[in-house]
Formats: sequence, C-alpha cells, structure tokens
Amino acid sequence: MSKQIIQQEEKTAKVKNRKKRKRLALIIGALCILLFSTKAFMDTNIFKVNPVHFQTNKIPAGSGFTIVQISDVHNKVFGDNNEKLLDTVEGIDADIIVLTGDLVDRRTTSFDYVFSLVERLTALNQHVYFVSGNHEWDNPNRKSLLDGLEKRNVKLLNNQHTELAIGNTTLNLAGVDDASTNHENLDSAFGNLDQENYTVLLSHTPSMLDKHNDIPADLILSGHTHGGQVRIPFIGALVAPDQGFFPKLEKGIYEFGTNQFLYIDSGLGTSVAPIRFLNQSQLSVIKITGE
Repeated sequence: MSKQIIQQEEKTAKVKNRKKRKRLALIIGALCILLFSTKAFMDTNIFKVNPVHFQTNKIPAGSGFTIVQISDVHNKVFGDNNEKLLDTVEGIDADIIVLTGDLVDRRTTSFDYVFSLVERLTALNQHVYFVSGNHEWDNPNRKSLLDGLEKRNVKLLNNQHTELAIGNTTLNLAGVDDASTNHENLDSAFGNLDQENYTVLLSHTPSMLDKHNDIPADLILSGHTHGGQVRIPFIGALVAPDQGFFPKLEKGIYEFGTNQFLYIDSGLGTSVAPIRFLNQSQLSVIKITGE
C-alpha cells in the first residue's frame, strides 16, 4: 500500500473521529439542556413542604404550636385554583397560618386568585395573618388588595402585635410593614408587648437585622430573597434583593442573638425571571416546642 493511500486513510479516519466527537458533544449538550429545563420546571412549578423546628424555655415543656408560613406567592397558582396548595395546608392542620408578604406582583391587576386563596385559608383556620411586602407597596392597587384581605378575615399585622392562646401556650405574634420600602415601625409593633411570652415577628424582608438592633423577638419569619431563586452548586444564591451579589442572608435559619433566630422561607413564586433552579418552590411548617 502506497504512502499516499495510507495518509489519505489516516486523514479520513481523523475526519470521522472529529464528526463522532462533535455528535457526542451535541448529544451531551442536548441532554444537559433537557436535564436543566426539567429540573427548572419542577423547581418552579412543584412545591415542597419544608419542616423547621425550634425549642424554647418560654413555653411549658411538652407543649408547642405549629405555624404554616406562605411567602412570596407573586400571584402564582398551584393546581386548579390552588387546589394542590390548599389541600397541603389542610393536611398540615397548623395552629396559625402566616403570609409573609408579596402575595401579588407589583404589576398584578386582578386579585381574584389571591382572594380565592385566602378565602379558603380562612375557612380552614381562624388564625391567618399577613404582613406586607415590597410588591404590595409598589402595586398601585394596594388599598384594594389590603381591604379585600381584611374583608376575607385575614388579620393585617401592619406594625402591630396580638396575643394568642394555643392550648396551654401564650405567644405574641407581631408584624411590621415592609422594611425594604421603609414602612416598618418597631415601636408600634412591639408597644406594650409582654416580653415574658414567646414572640414571633413577621417581617417580609430579613434586612430588618441590618436596619435595627435589639429586636425583641425570639423568632423572625421572613421571605423576600426567594433563596436567590436560581442557585449554583457549592455557592448558593448569587444575588438577592437588597443584598446584591453573594447575599449573607438567603434562606434557612440564622441566629442573631442569644436564643434568637431568623428563618427565611424561599417562597413559592418568582419575580423578574419566571424560573427557579436548585431552589424548589416551598411553604414551611414551623414547629415551636417547650424544653
């Protein structure tokens, strides 16, 4: 066999190998896109229940109460008219339901789905409380929304607090209007509050900790960050509202004082981009027990 023929065969083999590698790369790329898209779709549209547990000596040992936290819905609907979400909440049978802001988006013009949701929630539980988020304050129809919530028996904790008796436990439930838009008033929210009781503060944004010192709450329940919405492996959230890149308060539990905790729920909905990744939509079940 001549040298020319051998060289031609080697050249042909190299071309075939390049084509094979190219096809393999395309197949792998397509699979990665498919996997990414599937994961993003599931994280965005299928929610989970996230359990959280705190203990305190401020309530009798062996007693406790349960809170369902729903945050950052942004007018998103799960199932036919939120049936999946409502069935889940009903199955949990919590003592209290709290809505920690951004039920709607700033551009939401129709509140039908939100009103339908809260009507069903208040039918399930007499203790449903709401604090405002930045999207409520940015929505030009805010008053109509807030009036509609009150009309449907949702209790607005707009810089106020209330005292609740759950079994043999007495607790304070306080709420502040959105701090990221400078509508919070801690003096009003905590005025004449009995510090001997276990105190839960509802604050849409966790930036309360950056703005205020000595917050007299045992537990703060927040949202706002969406957990970064899109997360990167080994890094976590790249960006969060009010905090910019690589936020220090993104999702989960943080201790900010002696036996004082902040819990950030990553929420159910989306804003800016309608996608979540490695950060599944969720509601939280917070259990507080005596020790």
